[in-house]
This record gives sequence, C-alpha cells and structure tokens, in this order.
Amino acid sequence: MSMPVPPGMKPRGRVGSWLSRRVDAFSRIARHPLYWVGAREMAGVSVGLTAWSFMTGVAMVKSGMSLTEAVLMSLLVYAGSAQLAAIPLIAAGAPIWVILATAFCVNLRFVVFSLHLRDYFMFLPRLKRLHLGYFTGDVTYVLFTSRFSHPAQTENQQRAQMAYLWGGNITNWAAWQSMSLLGIFVGNAFPARWGLEFAGILALLGMACSLASTRLRVLSAVVAGAAAVTVYGLPYRLNIVAAIAVAVAVCLLLEPYSRIPPRRPSTTPDDGEQKNG
Repeated sequence: MSMPVPPGMKPRGRVGSWLSRRVDAFSRIARHPLYWVGAREMAGVSVGLTAWSFMTGVAMVKSGMSLTEAVLMSLLVYAGSAQLAAIPLIAAGAPIWVILATAFCVNLRFVVFSLHLRDYFMFLPRLKRLHLGYFTGDVTYVLFTSRFSHPAQTENQQRAQMAYLWGGNITNWAAWQSMSLLGIFVGNAFPARWGLEFAGILALLGMACSLASTRLRVLSAVVAGAAAVTVYGLPYRLNIVAAIAVAVAVCLLLEPYSRIPPRRPSTTPDDGEQKNG
C-alpha cells in the first residue's frame, strides 16, 4: 500500500508525474519478497564482475577517451565485452560502421537471450521490454532462467518473475557502474607500465573459459581463436568480426549433430545367448 502524498508535495508537470509513476511502480516491485531473493543471488556473483568492470573503466581512459566520453560509454553501452572490443577500434580511428559491426557481433548472444525471454515478457508494452532489455545482463539472464524454467501463467506469477529479475538487474547494474566509474576516474592515476588496460581482457578471457562447458563451445572458441590469428592482418581489427562469423557458421553446421543422443547398447541377446536359452 502506497503512502498518501501531501497536497503540497504532489508532482507538477509531465516530468514530475512520470517520475512519480516510476517510483511508485518500482516500490511495488521492491516490496515483493522475490525482489530481494534476486538481489541477494546476484550480489554473490557481482563481486566477481567488479574486477572486470573496474578494468573496463581503466581501459577506456587509457585508450585516450575523455572522462565524458568514457562515462557516457559506460552508462549507454553497458556491455563490457562490446566496450573492450570497441575501445581499440575507437583509439585507432576506425570507421563507425566497423565499430558498430564489431560490437554487434560480440553481443549476438543477447539476440538469443531476447528470443528466449520473449514468451516471458510479451505481456509488457514494447517500451517497457526495451527498458528491461537494457538492464538485463548475461548473469541475470542465467539466474532468471535457472529459477523460472517456464513463462508465468498467472498475474501473480508475472509479478513474481518481474520482481526477481529486477532485483538481480538493479544489483548488477549498480555494482557494474560503480566500479566502472571508479576505474574511469582513477585510471589516469595508474602508471602506463602497469598495463592495467590488459587486465580487463584477461578477466573477460577467464569468464569465457568458464562458459566453455560443452564440446561445441570449446570447439567454437578454438575456431574463433584460430580464425582471428589467421586473418590478423585485416585492417581495423576486422579479424575479430571474421572470427566471430566463422565460429558461428561452424557451430550452426555442427549443432544438429550435437543434439543427437548417444546410442544405447542393445539389450537384445546375441546369437550365442539365444541358442543357450
């Protein structure tokens, strides 16, 4: 139940009314018990992501970006892998289409995530789905789909799923942005010889290795790495785009075979057993 607003404190104008509605909607979500469950579960994972976000912030200012550009990139892009892929291209003066194509290829996984989550949130208006998509990251997607294997069937279930996802989203966003901004503002204080901008790449590499949990994923990583090295001489780091394209093509060709279940040993007795029987 919302607290009544005194007459003198009522919001004025469209902006005030919009903010009032957003605060009221968020307060209703935050009061749901599953909101804090999602926040607690995401908090345990966010500790490991803070090192990555901090190094991403350091990498942005070390690449020559101004503080304003780095802050805007952190807030608007909000995708560590895309930022790390785009930073060297921006520093090298690559064309904008190359930067956008690289970031798009790196973040293709979110297309798969959104297709999976489509049935969960089709009850929301399009703008709210876009708003939710901005805040939803890799780990929050994994935690959400692990807890809710099927879309909600009732309004109460919808509220529960929304509360859990927003609990994880807000926690993840706050942890990422706080450490990324810290890296941006203190990055220039570190000597260049420390090479901290490369630490973000190492953190991303560690996360990528932890996701290689199947043979197909391991194969895709090997193929992408080999392709990137093979066409390393391409300008504007286009070897990254080429490597992603080759790895995706190979995985699409091999995925149907990876779904074939292994053949079970036949339980039919052999000829010798039939004769003895």
